[in-house]
Amino acid sequence: MSCRYVAILEHPAASHSSDIGAAGTLGLSEAFRNGSIRLFAPCGTPIIEMPCGGAVVGHLFLRDGTAVAHPNQIRTGASPDEVRAFVLEQCWGEYILVQRESPGTVVVTRDPSGGVPCVYSSGTATRFVTSDISLAISLGLYTRQIDWESVAHYLAYPYLKTARTALAGIRELLPGCALRVQGSEASDEIAWSPWTFIDAATRISNADEAAAHVRDAVATVVGSLGKVDEAVLVELSGGLDSSIVTACLRDSEARVGCVTFVPGVPGADERQYAGPVANLLGTALHAAPLRVEDARIDAPPPPWATNPGVAPLQYTADQVAMSFAERESFTSFYSGGGGDTVFCYLHNASPAADAFRALGSRACLTAIRDLSDLYQCTLWKAARLTLKKLAGPPRPPCRADHTLVSLEARVDLPDPHPWFDAPDHALPGDRERVFDLAGTQLLKEGVFRAMEYRLRLPLLSQPVVETCLRVPSWMWIKGGRDRSIARTAFSDVLPAEVINRRSKGSFTQYCGAVYQRNRSEIRDFLLGGELRARGLIDPEALEVFFSRPPAPRDESFMRTFTLCTVESWVRHQG
Repeated sequence: MSCRYVAILEHPAASHSSDIGAAGTLGLSEAFRNGSIRLFAPCGTPIIEMPCGGAVVGHLFLRDGTAVAHPNQIRTGASPDEVRAFVLEQCWGEYILVQRESPGTVVVTRDPSGGVPCVYSSGTATRFVTSDISLAISLGLYTRQIDWESVAHYLAYPYLKTARTALAGIRELLPGCALRVQGSEASDEIAWSPWTFIDAATRISNADEAAAHVRDAVATVVGSLGKVDEAVLVELSGGLDSSIVTACLRDSEARVGCVTFVPGVPGADERQYAGPVANLLGTALHAAPLRVEDARIDAPPPPWATNPGVAPLQYTADQVAMSFAERESFTSFYSGGGGDTVFCYLHNASPAADAFRALGSRACLTAIRDLSDLYQCTLWKAARLTLKKLAGPPRPPCRADHTLVSLEARVDLPDPHPWFDAPDHALPGDRERVFDLAGTQLLKEGVFRAMEYRLRLPLLSQPVVETCLRVPSWMWIKGGRDRSIARTAFSDVLPAEVINRRSKGSFTQYCGAVYQRNRSEIRDFLLGGELRARGLIDPEALEVFFSRPPAPRDESFMRTFTLCTVESWVRHQG
C-alpha cells in the first residue's frame, strides 16, 4: 500500500495520551504534528504540508497535471476552509487532507476518487484515522470486534458501499466526504457531489467538444500518474476501457508493461484484442494463466480490510499479477476499472428518456434510433422501452439479495449513501449513472495487489468523472454505439477492432469451473462456519441448493462465492 498512515486526533483537554511507543517497530515515524494532530507514516509515504496547518497524505496534482510538492503551489486565502475548497475545486489526486481548523476541531477530507483508504474510530477512547486498521490494532488503539448487524447488512447488499464497516466502532470516510472532529464528537458531511456536474447549465452540448474534453481529461490524469509511478503494469483486458488507459501511456516517461489474464476455459481469452493495444507501446503482452485449481474459496482478507471482499477470481488474479510484477520490478498496477460506469454504459432506455425530458421529442426520436441500433432491436421496441422508462417509477439505488439468508437475518432497508440523495429534477439516466458510480467505490475492496503496490483506476479520477458527468446520457449512445464519446475520443489511437468491438470477454465459465471443482468444499465451508452458527444463513436452503447441479447459463452459484467471502473474512477476525 503506497499510502499507509495513522493519524491520532486527541482533544487538548483529554486526560490521557495515546501510547504510540510501538510506532517505530511498525516502521512508522511522526511525519506531521499540529496541535491535537499526530500523523504517523512509513518513510517514503508522500506527505505535503499545506497552508493553514494541514497536511496531504498521498499524491496531489493541479488541474493541468502538475504535481503539488510545495504549499506555495496552493494559491488561496488564509483559512482552512479556503484551502480545502481550493484542493477540491482546483486540484485532483489520490489523497486525504488533514487540517486543524481550530484548537478544538480537526477536519479530514478524502478525495472524490477514494484513492487513499480512510477509516476512523467512532466509539473508542482515542480518536484516530487510518488507512490500515491493523496499524491501529498494533498500536493498541483498537481491538477487533465484529459488528454482526453490519455483516447481515453486507449479506443483503454486497454491492453497496456505505460508511458502515463490519468492525464495531469503525466507520469509513467515503470518497468526497469530510470528517469533522470536535472534542469527543465526530460527524461526516459531503464535501464533493457528482450532482454538481449533472446540470443543464454545465452540460456539454456538442459531441465533438465532449470527445475532446474526455480525451484531454483521461490523457492528463494517466500521464500525470505515470510520471509519479515510473514502472507501470497495465491490466489489459482487450476491452475499450483498459485499452484507453493503455493508449494514454504511449508517450509516458514511465516503463510500461501489459498483462492479460487467460483462464483455461472458453470465452475469456482476450489476447486477440489486447495484443494490438500492447503493440502501440512497443511492449510485449504477458499472458497470465488463471488456473481453476489455484482459486481459493477461503481466501484470506488483507489485514486492512474492515469489510469482506475477496472473491476466488480476484484472489487468483491478484496472486498471478503480483508474482509477475515482483519478477519484473513494477511498482504500480493500472486498470480500466469503472470505465463502463464513467462512460455511461446503462444497458437500458434511460438515455432516450433523458433526451425527451431535457430536449423534447426530436432529440428523443434520435436517441430511440440509436438505442435500436445499439441493442439490435426494432424501433418500436426501443420506443416502447423508452415510454416505459418515462412512465415508471425511478429505479431504486439498490435492491436486497436475501438468497440463502435466514429469515431472521434479512435486512430490508439499506444504509444510506450520500450520493443517493438525487435532486427532484434529476433525469432517469442521470440517477442511474450516479447510483452506479457509488458502486465503483467497491472496486478496491480487499484487493491484495494494493498491499505492496499502487493500484490506480485512472478512469475514476476526479477530472475524468467530472468531465464525463457533464456529457449527457443520450450522447454516450450516439450512432448506436455504447460509450460512443469515449470511442470517438480515442478513435485515431486505438486499433479499429477495439474501437468497433461490440462483444466482451467473460469469466463466467471460469467461475463456474471453480464452483464445480470446489462444490463440496464450499458446502462444508458454509454449513460448518460462523455464518450458520450465528443464524445468518439458511442451512436447509443451502442443502437444497447444493443438491441440484446448476443448469446451463445459470449463474446463481455466484451467490455462494459471496457467502464464502463473508465467511472467510469473519474467520480471520479472531
